[in-house]
Amino acid sequence: MKIWADELLHEYEIGKKDLERRRDRLNRNDFHDKQDLTQINSMIESMAFAMEWMETGRQPGIYKGIDKKNIYQHQSFASMDFIPDITEQLEEGPKQLYMTAEEKIILADIFAALSLRERQCYILHEASGLSMGKIADEIGLKRRTVQQYIERAREKIKVKVG
Repeated sequence: MKIWADELLHEYEIGKKDLERRRDRLNRNDFHDKQDLTQINSMIESMAFAMEWMETGRQPGIYKGIDKKNIYQHQSFASMDFIPDITEQLEEGPKQLYMTAEEKIILADIFAALSLRERQCYILHEASGLSMGKIADEIGLKRRTVQQYIERAREKIKVKVG
């Protein structure tokens, strides 16, 4: 179902493309065209800012509050380079750890499916080997709550992995 913001966003996209075409036709050596270029670039930048605001549901650059659930959680996984290289941490000798781009995408998709607390509790339990009681003490939750987060994370992972 399209809402008014989707229609407005579409209009902005068309307008931005028109401005970019106009900018590309300008002669960068002509004094008057340089002035126009500055103005057009400013308009394009303003449109991009407004478009990002409409797409995300919040003002770009502001990280307090939330208008759309989990919007930043999903955006933070857009770059697959966030997955650290843990080769030095492997205790089983000089084993090389390598993840293909496809594996990173799958892992990012799994992480994006988990809430912040589910991801936090699951990683502390599975990767760090902490007990549920220790995790509860560390992050200020009840042990049963931590257990529920871990169980939900496992179910979501099972669904994602198939």
